[in-house]
Amino acid sequence: MTGGPATHPGPPVIHPNPRTPPPGSLVSPKGAAQRVAARRTHARLLLSCSLDRLGSLMNLAALTSTAVPPHAHGLMPLNLASASSSSLRRSLFASLRKKISPMASAPASASAALSTAAPADNGAAKPAEQRPVQVAKRLEKFKTTIFTQMSMLAVKHGAINLGQGFPNFDGPDFVKEAAIEAIKDGKNQYARGYGVPELNSAVAERFLKDSGLQIDPDKEVTVTSGCTEAIAATILGLINPGDEVILFAPFYDSYEATLSMAGANVKAITLRPPDFAVPLEELKAAVSKNTRAIMINTPHNPTGKMFTREELEFIADLCKENDVLLFADEVYDKLAFEADHISMASIPGMYERTVTMNSLGKTFSLTGWKIGWAIAPPHLTWGVRQAHSFLTFATSTPMQSAAAAALRAPDSYFEELKRDYGAKKALLVDGLKAAGFIVYPSSGTYFVMVDHTPFGFDNDIEFCEYLIREVGVVAIPPSVFYLNPEDGKNLVRFTFCKDDDTLRAAVDRMKAKLRKK
Repeated sequence: MTGGPATHPGPPVIHPNPRTPPPGSLVSPKGAAQRVAARRTHARLLLSCSLDRLGSLMNLAALTSTAVPPHAHGLMPLNLASASSSSLRRSLFASLRKKISPMASAPASASAALSTAAPADNGAAKPAEQRPVQVAKRLEKFKTTIFTQMSMLAVKHGAINLGQGFPNFDGPDFVKEAAIEAIKDGKNQYARGYGVPELNSAVAERFLKDSGLQIDPDKEVTVTSGCTEAIAATILGLINPGDEVILFAPFYDSYEATLSMAGANVKAITLRPPDFAVPLEELKAAVSKNTRAIMINTPHNPTGKMFTREELEFIADLCKENDVLLFADEVYDKLAFEADHISMASIPGMYERTVTMNSLGKTFSLTGWKIGWAIAPPHLTWGVRQAHSFLTFATSTPMQSAAAAALRAPDSYFEELKRDYGAKKALLVDGLKAAGFIVYPSSGTYFVMVDHTPFGFDNDIEFCEYLIREVGVVAIPPSVFYLNPEDGKNLVRFTFCKDDDTLRAAVDRMKAKLRKK
């Protein structure tokens, strides 16, 4: 390197508060009064900002005292005013006001504590200024995920968690043993960026079995850190600012947030009960010259809907006629109860414009491993891999080896999985009906959507708060999965990926404590 060593600026020099006059200087009464007024105004602004950011403080406090289960597929932000229990909100608001309000009326000497840290006369540092949380404008609208908030309330109230979609039982031993062996065999360094060869091959083999499509594991499979990263890599790698992407509401919250990070414009087509059918003509009218992609999730979280062949073919025709890409989130493909899953890429003429995303967690009850993948033709895989390279670069090496073993499981494993979850679904659905809910059909996933209106609540947030505090059961308010929350205010989502004893206990609580109005 020429020109001598590089020079770097040193640490910033912290000067004493410039508003504080030097010793011996004269201060007019008018100037002192103005400073006192300014400090009071600053304190009031701090109070307002702190209350606006109370949601973040609540989450921080809870997360430092309790472990929250891994984020499951299916999340959405929620405004503080509707997310937390009323009592918890009131106590935190009161505590915050008690701490901050005196500063708004304190004399100048007390208000000085709000200034930036500076050496005190005795050499001790003054308290640092409390600053508002900072976040990029493109993410300002997205709060803490509803799953984190509801899980925190479950811990606080000792409630049974039928909200977040993570199993409370472990994955199969043969997969865990494969991970242990991989670790012992020294497979602990960075993997190849787009996946270890054995997993890429296993993904291709499974895709051939499931869809009938033969793909090149080295050119058309990208291993990611869970399906959520596959979604992010797909969107960030293939969507430009200003592109239009069509979603089906209700939707997994990661879709909208990631599209926002990409600078895309989101359109939503609402699926409505009881069958959550795709409004075909509404969808057709939504496609424009700016539409870059349509994103589907089948089987569908949170409704449990499976897209029919007619719906898939209609969407495929729209994509082909308008040169639109198709992003298919198929993480629940092995949890299809009423009919066989149809992969969108298998529709004639669709593979060359489709990215198919999937993961290990839902099928093998290993949500914390975060192993996912994206399948796409080479010309789309290029963009996916470019984004993936700068997101996580590579995914856990030993877990990839174990995932390869999992995907090569015999057919009997997948048959037993479907049979077991079918029994759990029946247990929960029967219990929800007995408790008084209107239960909508669930053809896939491990979720059930219900109508809570028989119990007399104005919206899903109020009902879910009551359900946690008074009944001791956690559900998810689906209004957070819509661009227009009003579309989901009468609905509630339950999960049945729990052991039978947990499901029975939750059902018993609801039957005993819920009353129709």
